[in-house]
Amino acid sequence: MSAKRILVVDDDPDMRELLTELLGRTGYELRLAANGREGLRSLFASTPDLVILDVSMPELDGWATLERIREVSDVPVLMLTAQAGELDKVRGLRGGADDYVSKPFGRQELLARVDALLRRATPSGPVQEAWSDGWLEIDHARRTVRVGGDEAVLTPLEFRLLAVLAEHRGQVLAPDQLLELVWGDSDTHARESVKLYVGYLRRKLGLGRDGTSPIETVRGFGYRYRTPG
Repeated sequence: MSAKRILVVDDDPDMRELLTELLGRTGYELRLAANGREGLRSLFASTPDLVILDVSMPELDGWATLERIREVSDVPVLMLTAQAGELDKVRGLRGGADDYVSKPFGRQELLARVDALLRRATPSGPVQEAWSDGWLEIDHARRTVRVGGDEAVLTPLEFRLLAVLAEHRGQVLAPDQLLELVWGDSDTHARESVKLYVGYLRRKLGLGRDGTSPIETVRGFGYRYRTPG
């Protein structure tokens, strides 16, 4: 099996050197870019399995680079940020990032998050092509979602969360289960991530025919999808 390819986009040469040493020693194949524009050129030239993207860069910063990546690819993106504030983390998640790590970070934490993102992006079995319950339509091949006949634009992580909930429709899934099934790891991610993304999905899906959200909160247990009545 060929080594997983990771694209590192960071303007700090010391950080690029650290990540090269850390990830290269683990067996990953690294490609390096010193700014967002260079990173996009590398992304277009050869599709990586994961992008590690710094937020604070001159010219084209991490936010703008992430936006352009999401226009053309659902490759997993791990954001590196020196800003540990909640608003910065939420901005990254809303922009389509799959995870974030605050600088300075622990080496084992970074490796765990990289491994979780790569495992989640690797199909573990046959992919269902399409699914519909008459109100919600999920096309797995095209990565599109239609709600009541209208297209809903979801980020890759929102899509995965909805697909998991729909696959287990009627079943209550605990936050830890969703972290494992969607994020790929229940140890290095906070339960708040589940609540945050459930909120995003509810806003984008809107209300069903019966005036309620199809994603129910079962207090004290978790969440479930049910077809609107």
